[in-house]
Amino acid sequence: MTTSVSGEGSAARRSAEITTFSIILALSFSHFLNDMMQSLVPALYPMLKGSYGLSFAQVGVITLTMQAVSSLLQPAVGLFADHRPQPYSLAVGMGATLLGLLLLANAGSYLMLLLAATMVGAGSAVFHPEASRVARMASGGRHGLAQSLFQVGGNAGSALGPILAALIVIPKGQSSIGWFSAVALLAMVVLFGVGNWHWKERATPAPVRRARPADRPALSRRRVGWSVAILLALVFSKSFYTTSLNTYYTFYLINKFGLSVKEAQIYLFAFLASVALGTLIGGPLGDRIGRKSVIWGSILGVVPFTLALPHADLFWTGIFSVVIGVTLASASSAIIVYAFDLVPGRIGMMAGLFFGLSFGLAGVGAAAFGWLADATSIDFVYQLCAFLPLIGILTILLPDLGRPRRAVATSSPALAARP
Repeated sequence: MTTSVSGEGSAARRSAEITTFSIILALSFSHFLNDMMQSLVPALYPMLKGSYGLSFAQVGVITLTMQAVSSLLQPAVGLFADHRPQPYSLAVGMGATLLGLLLLANAGSYLMLLLAATMVGAGSAVFHPEASRVARMASGGRHGLAQSLFQVGGNAGSALGPILAALIVIPKGQSSIGWFSAVALLAMVVLFGVGNWHWKERATPAPVRRARPADRPALSRRRVGWSVAILLALVFSKSFYTTSLNTYYTFYLINKFGLSVKEAQIYLFAFLASVALGTLIGGPLGDRIGRKSVIWGSILGVVPFTLALPHADLFWTGIFSVVIGVTLASASSAIIVYAFDLVPGRIGMMAGLFFGLSFGLAGVGAAAFGWLADATSIDFVYQLCAFLPLIGILTILLPDLGRPRRAVATSSPALAARP
């Protein structure tokens, strides 16, 4: 009898794990679609610059508009979701992205381009904090793995965007962007299914946790505040440097090595694909050796390659950019999960703060680097950006939270991860 009950319990746990893993994969797939659509915008910059006669600064303002809207809204959306979860808000947010794509496809002026960027940014603002919160809810205590799987979907989508732009949008023209509205519609369907799961989980009683040691050392509010500030500084260095490649890498390759737009897009794809690989590696590694170790090795480990990049030939530029992408991106999920561990009761707010700050800083960086490129040169921008990862030395001031522990609860893995 005992064996039968035990077998039934194991089967139930396996079924719950499969269910919640499918939710994480659904969120990762939706993130893939969301960021693929988002990445179409910067991938089109060379075409838009020529069609509308834009300066580098005006190109940067498009990114600033999209990222600033997303940055300002995300913390508020995350805080609201912590107090009043909205299971179907993910699908609604994707609808805003759909409208943004349709506007972008039919834009006839610079102001319409900015409005389209605003809609895409608003959709992203709703998606990221709530999706990150639901992914942690479904993690079963494997927070780094869940966050990596969620984020790698977005990185893979960002990498695919330039390829689709090169193969479809650039040959077919701006109006072909409207075809991708079907992708947004698919994402809405997937996220509606995630919303159904979320709704059912909210109705399930919270688990009874077994007594176990505290998840982290007791830290004062002041120490937590300083730690969050240090993490934000690390995000600043990471976002600014990544923006220099996301937004201006194609221009750099065209100006310095005489590549065509399509050839430059292939190099951008390689960089963005390496970012996806680094994100996938960083989360599980943080689960094993600790988030701080991953952050430390990632942000400082990239410095030799960022310093060498502006002086490399075309072959080594491609190699260095891939190494930079893998190394720098491995800190992405580690920084966010470390922040979750610092403030465990505010998952949505912290996700919104860090995703929002990343987007906002990316927008500010794009505009600033655009102005600097107009005033000096693209080469000078990369020589200056090479020193940004040195800010990573601040990692030494972060408290050591120890190696992560798996959540232990008597009910489903999804509920075990509830804040």
